Amino acid sequence: MNQEIADPRTELRHHIRNFSVPLSSTPRGARLARLLTTEQLRTWGIPLDPAEHLVAELAANAVTHGRVPGRDFRLTLYVVGDTLRIEVTDTRDDRLPHREPLTPDGESGRGLVLVEALADRWGVAHGPTPRKTVWAEVKTGTTGSRTVPTR
Repeated sequence: MNQEIADPRTELRHHIRNFSVPLSSTPRGARLARLLTTEQLRTWGIPLDPAEHLVAELAANAVTHGRVPGRDFRLTLYVVGDTLRIEVTDTRDDRLPHREPLTPDGESGRGLVLVEALADRWGVAHGPTPRKTVWAEVKTGTTGSRTVPTR
């Protein structure tokens, strides 16, 4: 047996927090993703901004562009050190996110512009078929030790 793993005095350098939940691919599911995120971040003592906006955009994209009737999408949050990773997985790997040309009077097409502006990094991971995961990472500026007041 590996002594380093078996030794109870071995400390993890970073505590990894995670939260994952399947949600219906509906506007109600997207709204619930944002609400669950805000409550989870409050529990962890992590600032809500910009994470709740990122989740709102990624979840809205999943239910608008990644929806397959009868299939859910999944919201996953990870915190490692001072980085929060947001993942939204849907079942339309054939529809990758892309930016649409913006028009002044357009009613849509700004979601990925917001994701690019708010996230430190973002991208897409493929598979397993038929899934894709759109992810975004933000620095929290904390290791989760401060308390965030409720609204």
